[in-house]
Amino acid sequence: MKTLSSSFFTRRASATGPAPGSPPSGAGQAHEFRTLILPHLDGAYNLARYLTRDVQLSEDVVQESMLRAFRGFAQYRGGSPRAWLFAIVRNCCRTAQSGRSGAVSLVVSESGLSSEAAAELSNKADPAPGPEEALLRKTEIDRVRAAIEAIPEPFRETVVLRDLEDLSYTEIATVTGVPVGTVMSRLSRGRGMLAKELLPPAKSDGAQSRSVQ
Repeated sequence: MKTLSSSFFTRRASATGPAPGSPPSGAGQAHEFRTLILPHLDGAYNLARYLTRDVQLSEDVVQESMLRAFRGFAQYRGGSPRAWLFAIVRNCCRTAQSGRSGAVSLVVSESGLSSEAAAELSNKADPAPGPEEALLRKTEIDRVRAAIEAIPEPFRETVVLRDLEDLSYTEIATVTGVPVGTVMSRLSRGRGMLAKELLPPAKSDGAQSRSVQ
């Protein structure tokens, strides 16, 4: 994934300079941006990746989102910095997809784990899987990703925000601009779609009765 270095924001802020009576700017604003916003860069990419279902487009979206977030950081008025950033990412995804006339490709070959989560798992002691186990594990990851990407967007983004990024209902409502009750309804329906796709079909009563006999 492409990344934006912290030094980029420092240089830009220093060149701009603070305006009289404006919120903290320059090096102070750049430091605050790095502290509050940059830690959520992986989550922003994860959200863009699932919303666009396109590797290259999601990288472009995150680049544009971080630039917009930095340029508009003076308008940040507190609250969840992650929800604030994710709302920008969501809007950039909409803009990018409309620019492509909604034609985005379905890509399911990569792990849905964020870079941070993958790094954390890699630091844990775990016997290296054999080739067969590694293949099965990758197949399962791909299957889960494909199932998530197949969900209609309102439910997909809610599942990603809640179950993968661990946002609260209130934060998701802020990101998506819908009431908390709608968030809960979408999450329930989205999880139901995933369960239907990923879990084995339940046996019918007739099949169960025959298995008992």
